[in-house]
Amino acid sequence: MTELASVLREQDEAFLADAGLTYTIDAEPGFANLVVEKFSTAPGLAPDNVNLLLRLPFGFPDAAPDMFWVDPQVTSGTGAAIPGTELIEIYVNRSWQRWSRHIAQQWRPGIDNLETYLGYVRRCLRQAGDS
Repeated sequence: MTELASVLREQDEAFLADAGLTYTIDAEPGFANLVVEKFSTAPGLAPDNVNLLLRLPFGFPDAAPDMFWVDPQVTSGTGAAIPGTELIEIYVNRSWQRWSRHIAQQWRPGIDNLETYLGYVRRCLRQAGDS
């Protein structure tokens, strides 16, 4: 089994399929880059859909993920910048807006998985849309 194949467990792949999410995954040293296409943002944010990048550490879901990235950039519905999203980083040969959100202290190894992490991402987006 390759490191890449071991990143997404069967339950994570099943969750993505059941949710109807289209994704690609590739590896780089220490991480698998999971790109979820046409991921819905939240009311109060623009645009409505983005490509979502999750950089999952090898060992996920026992190893906690950190931050997430979107393309294109997300702003408030009024065009205002969202705190903690000012940096642009290059991964998977494209530019991504980094959302500096940290779940490490809340992550529960053996309990949390890709479904719970995407729930966290959705909460972060909703909070930004409500601001």
